[in-house]
Amino acid sequence: MNYPKSLKDLIECYKKLPGVGEKSAERMALATLELDQDIVTLFSTTVGNIKNSIKRCKKCNNYCEDDYCDICKDESRNNNTICVVEEPKNVNLFERVGSYNGLYHVLGGLISPLDGISPNEIKIDLLLERLKNEDIKEIIFALKPSIEGETTILYITKLLEGKNITISKIAHGVPMGAEIDYLDSLTLEMALEDRKKINN
Repeated sequence: MNYPKSLKDLIECYKKLPGVGEKSAERMALATLELDQDIVTLFSTTVGNIKNSIKRCKKCNNYCEDDYCDICKDESRNNNTICVVEEPKNVNLFERVGSYNGLYHVLGGLISPLDGISPNEIKIDLLLERLKNEDIKEIIFALKPSIEGETTILYITKLLEGKNITISKIAHGVPMGAEIDYLDSLTLEMALEDRKKINN
């Protein structure tokens, strides 16, 4: 690429984003050059501040800017049900569907011995702590249907044996290996409504 160094550096920065290759990064960098200075300054300031602005909710591990996220602070939510998801983006997916009004818990990953991810490296302890302190009647697992997802569900279900909590997982319409992020709203809503109980 016969570009000035600063433009090459910007292209390299864009390439660090997931799913952005050489051509896309080049287009984004060139488009950035065409933006008004005010927009570039806003963009730069926002990117520069995001690491300091965004925290993890002390209760559910979702993204937030305070100690607790807006969902955990919302007293109108059904506080007897927790939907367990892998990442904060999954919370936003369910919120867009709009058919679930309970709480969430973000694990921050799935158990995967092949990738060196043990139960201690995801937020299972934080979930167990919540179950001690909150009046939870049901846990709904909304993890991707994969070996890692099933392993994580099985592990947590074993830990909850003997507790008076209904454990279910989203069902029907979610093919094995599918990413939760790519499901359409209707499929996700049906999967939630038709969830299957997995403990006695």
